[in-house]
Amino acid sequence: MHNFALPMRKPPKIVVIIPAMNEEGSIGKVVQEIPKDLVAEILVCNNNSTDKTKEVAQEAGATVLDETRPGYGWACLKGMEYAAQMQELPDIICFIDGDYSDYPEEMREVVAPIIDEDIDMVIGSRALGNKEKGSMTVPQRFGNWLATRLMRLFHRVRYTDLGPFRAIKYDKLMQLGMVDKTYGWTIEMQIKAAKNKLTYKEVPVNYKKRIGHSKVSGTVKGTIGAGYKIILTIFKYL
Repeated sequence: MHNFALPMRKPPKIVVIIPAMNEEGSIGKVVQEIPKDLVAEILVCNNNSTDKTKEVAQEAGATVLDETRPGYGWACLKGMEYAAQMQELPDIICFIDGDYSDYPEEMREVVAPIIDEDIDMVIGSRALGNKEKGSMTVPQRFGNWLATRLMRLFHRVRYTDLGPFRAIKYDKLMQLGMVDKTYGWTIEMQIKAAKNKLTYKEVPVNYKKRIGHSKVSGTVKGTIGAGYKIILTIFKYL
């Protein structure tokens, strides 16, 4: 992949979007460990939580946006809607989950290819990093394996992961016209990036056991639902 554009000359405005549903035990740690000198604002998109996610996130210093419609994509779209109203628009949007399974301090590595190499989108790949034993379930591993191979087959892109820890130039993200409201969000972004000829790169990120119970991989219904949505999304954009 060749990209001859000049890298960013001034420090970019980076906004972080964190979809969170019932993550009171972890959200504070995620917000606190994001490098504060790197980002302009942290948006926690409170997705219909019934616990103290909102209060904990606010105490940690995040801006909390309420999205009552349940769904990962709904929460991410709420953050994008807020960013679009900013007086000074972001240069980069970074996404990270609120369950503390990623290492927030690795955000520097995730955004670096955009800042230094002018890459459009960066995926934090758990497949390339170190995973704590038990941090990814068998269905998660299989789902990633199947999805990345189908994307390679049908969309001619080589990814190793659908990792939620990622960064993308704001203008490129808006260009994609994201619409998925639930589990298909991450793969929709990767497929649309390919169709729009965005430059992309994967960087290794480490992964640990999440705090609390997963709404997706922690239930049979969630696992089947996510798998179905991922497959559906791959064929939807053929």
